[in-house]
Amino acid sequence: MLRIECPCCGPRDHDEFRYGGDASVKRPAHDDPDPEAWYRYVYVRTNPAGPHREFWQHVTGCRQWLVVERDTRNHAIAAVDFARKLWARKSTLRKSPA
Repeated sequence: MLRIECPCCGPRDHDEFRYGGDASVKRPAHDDPDPEAWYRYVYVRTNPAGPHREFWQHVTGCRQWLVVERDTRNHAIAAVDFARKLWARKSTLRKSPA
């Protein structure tokens, strides 16, 4: 059983959360017409052994989206943070001039 340390609610059983997918995959631009790019984004995934970043939503608690860094070999959780911080960083990176 996984115990996820929610930044709002404290340690909780993983049954309170919903897995939301790989947090390291880069999403194509909303208006990207390339079906291959969308196919890779939706269906093609690696199966890493070791540290991996994942989205989880605390559905029966605060409803926050989180980024959980978990080792897939032993399920040890190294870090938990709000997903909005990750999205804010990505948004800032997209807006900065090249």
